[in-house]
Amino acid sequence: MAAVIPAVSKLTSRIIRILGCNPGPMTLQGTNTYLLGTGQNRILLDTGDKDVKEYQSQLAELVQAEQVNIEHIVVTHWHHDHIGGVENLYGTIAKQPKVWKYRRSPDDDQDELSQIYPIRWLTDGQELKVEGATVRVHHTPGHTTDHVVLTLLEENILFSGDCILGEGTAVFEDLYNYMKSLNRILELKPSVIYPGHGNIIEDPMKKIEYYIAHRNQREAQILETLKKNKEKQLNEMDLVKLIYTETPENLWPAAAYNVNHHLTKLTKENKLYCTTTDGETRWQYAGNVESNL
Repeated sequence: MAAVIPAVSKLTSRIIRILGCNPGPMTLQGTNTYLLGTGQNRILLDTGDKDVKEYQSQLAELVQAEQVNIEHIVVTHWHHDHIGGVENLYGTIAKQPKVWKYRRSPDDDQDELSQIYPIRWLTDGQELKVEGATVRVHHTPGHTTDHVVLTLLEENILFSGDCILGEGTAVFEDLYNYMKSLNRILELKPSVIYPGHGNIIEDPMKKIEYYIAHRNQREAQILETLKKNKEKQLNEMDLVKLIYTETPENLWPAAAYNVNHHLTKLTKENKLYCTTTDGETRWQYAGNVESNL
């Protein structure tokens, strides 16, 4: 069983973690948000969900107790459990913060969120600095197109957002880009990982390598399952029921989402073919698969 994450934890002299108080099957104990720096002006990394009064109260008490100002809010990606709280914090707990996020697409200036509060667009390799904390931005698409991770240069700590979790594995929008991002994180060689959900990862290289190996293993399992059932056409949920035998049923939809991305990749590689009937897509093992492996 995962260790309980306290509502507020001082992790190092320059990092305070504030739990988003929004537990759930996909958020685990809740979204981890982080206050960075040692001086009066700080960086807040992620903001949890919208209208979570318990989280806002914890953050307000912390800001008052530390007598600090939130100068920058950095959002790792657009999902509601990371960006939702900005609307509650902007102009209140964070008086006049600069809100930073990577673009989801080239026309992200029209994003509806930018109509609520001004957003400054992050760039790959950009650095933000306050007293005691310098963070470098790394664009890591895959979980979402706009996902970023950040390294704290003073301590070689990686804030992984939803790219790597403290427990379990992550979902993604694009498997190809996600695998590239995992390999990029591996090259960063962080000393420790502070994830967007779950507990601190003290052995980061092992964890990153596991994530890469896990995705490769899942792909092999999907291909082998279709090969064993080569006379059948199967959809994502059929495969989940055959492969994810130890996964709780309430997590099957998320597993099916990931399986779909594997199937799309394998189809592009001509290892599978798919047919769509009445709006439902099913996949089947391609007879020439041996020549492609």
